[in-house]
Amino acid sequence: MSAPATGRRVRRARRPRGAWLGWLFALPAVVMYATFVLRPLLLTVQYSLYDWNGIGASTWVGLDNYRRLFTDSELFASILHAFELILFFSLIPVLLGLFVAATIRGIAQSRLATVARTVLFLPQVIPLVAAGIMWSWLLSTTGLANELLSAVGLDSVTRAWLGDFDTALAAVGIIGAWVLVGLCTLLLLAGMSKIDPALYEAARLDGAGPVREFFSITLPSLRQEIGVCVTVTVIAALASFDIVYIATQGGPGNSTMVPGLEIYYLAFSEREVGMASALAVALVFLVLAVVLPLQRLTRDAR
Repeated sequence: MSAPATGRRVRRARRPRGAWLGWLFALPAVVMYATFVLRPLLLTVQYSLYDWNGIGASTWVGLDNYRRLFTDSELFASILHAFELILFFSLIPVLLGLFVAATIRGIAQSRLATVARTVLFLPQVIPLVAAGIMWSWLLSTTGLANELLSAVGLDSVTRAWLGDFDTALAAVGIIGAWVLVGLCTLLLLAGMSKIDPALYEAARLDGAGPVREFFSITLPSLRQEIGVCVTVTVIAALASFDIVYIATQGGPGNSTMVPGLEIYYLAFSEREVGMASALAVALVFLVLAVVLPLQRLTRDAR
């Protein structure tokens, strides 16, 4: 009886050594994560509780900076603008991506499918700064968009799309949709390639057409991929900065001001580091509040 007990004691004594080796190998990653993610995040939370210009002495203000987020109309409007951009950054790319991916899947064996995938993914390769400059030219008063409208007799519709209070935010959203539609298309195409072809063959034998196949087989099978697309694009909308800064810099007025750009201006132009930190912390919680339910839905669909 004593020998088996001794064997069990030996095995139990070895387990902590393996655990310590695992922690030892993970230590560099933990240190890097704590240094470059957790520490800046905690410092941002600390700064958000002070009134500080980044140089001089700071003054404790508690939660006053957070209260200002909901009482200052300009700051609150920037958050609302980010939610409006979700319609362009997320809804349009996902819907277009589904349509384009289904179309490419139907011609998967042709060279046109390869060309279409390459062309659609190009916006992901182009730097966002270059994309913003290019679209600024296209949507200017003398840009290609207005020239095409004038050519078909719609001169009354032409305007400076990025300089008009009524159209500036939508124009920025169209730029974001153009950038993200290729990514969504490729993700959805990857998901479609995993669907068993036998399901489509069985549906055709039952007399189902392409539309019925899409809604009965393709769409339900892509719940995880759609969840990934929605998550990525929603984060891009809420954390948008590059395209807005290059295309409009938040103007005209504050009609395209978004939280990321507002944080930049508060911290480096107006020297309100505390307020900028409070908005940054609020943006983190806002992203988590939107993304975590999406992740739960995706997890439940597995």
